[in-house]
Amino acid sequence: MQQPNPHPTSGPSAADKLDDDDYPAYSMGRAAEILGVTQAFLRGLDAAELLTPQRSPGGHRRYSRYQLRIAARVRELVDAGNALDAACRIVILEDQLAEAQRLNTELQHTLDQRTDPH
Repeated sequence: MQQPNPHPTSGPSAADKLDDDDYPAYSMGRAAEILGVTQAFLRGLDAAELLTPQRSPGGHRRYSRYQLRIAARVRELVDAGNALDAACRIVILEDQLAEAQRLNTELQHTLDQRTDPH
């Protein structure tokens, strides 16, 4: 009888997961420790619908590096005296503005290419 391969070749490798900013590698406790915040702070970000962490099979929140960067931005705003809901809104608006600027630049570049006679 053949033994199952403990290291299947299908799916992302451990190195791929470590390089993936969206891989939910951090438990709530570890995420709070890294950020220097309470777990209640992270639950507040979830309640404000700024972050929606993935859930482990046991139902525990799991955070990605990308989500930790967002939470760190909110923490900086809260530390500067903003209310949590205002800090979340600021981060959302900053991201929307950055995306709008990126699209505007892309569209301007496309337009410039169409109007350039060379």
